[in-house]
Amino acid sequence: MSKMLPLLAEQSPERRDAARNRERLLEAAAELIGTCDVSEVTMEEVAARAGVGKGTVFRRFGSREGLMAALLDHEEREWQAAVISGPPPLGPGAPPMERLLAFGESRIRANLQQGALIEAAGRTWVTNYAVVGFTIMHVRMLLTALGVTGDLTYLATALVAPLALPVLRQQVELDGMAVGEILTGWTDLVHRVVG
Repeated sequence: MSKMLPLLAEQSPERRDAARNRERLLEAAAELIGTCDVSEVTMEEVAARAGVGKGTVFRRFGSREGLMAALLDHEEREWQAAVISGPPPLGPGAPPMERLLAFGESRIRANLQQGALIEAAGRTWVTNYAVVGFTIMHVRMLLTALGVTGDLTYLATALVAPLALPVLRQQVELDGMAVGEILTGWTDLVHRVVG
């Protein structure tokens, strides 16, 4: 019997006005991030752009980190949907090795692109076990399909670890690696694990 992949937890139903405010706040924050550095976006600016009071932002998201994590949550839901039912090779329909390599490339590019947002979300995002659980379970499923034996959870975790933002940042910013070099290295690691 196969296990279902854990998705990010669905939000409990909210009042219509609360849902509308949430969407306006997330849109306002995304628009602001599109025009300036993430570190420059304040709760006051988000509230003003959304046409609500600053207190509404804090009640809805708790903190600036909570707001940034909510923005990442939206991106993560879209990515998970692409993995589960999107077009191949990231989604179903491609051979497992192609899917695994597409997964790695997708995560590397997403984490580098969203790096400032991930850092702004801080511990609120880092401790999001639904995200980690989904990625590890997906890689484990692909390793199983590839006939890999051994402790698949550990092997999947080992393959996911180099895709984390701190590792990627070190490779890009300190080691001067290009994204292509990182992808080549991760592909080599995958082939060594798969055999």
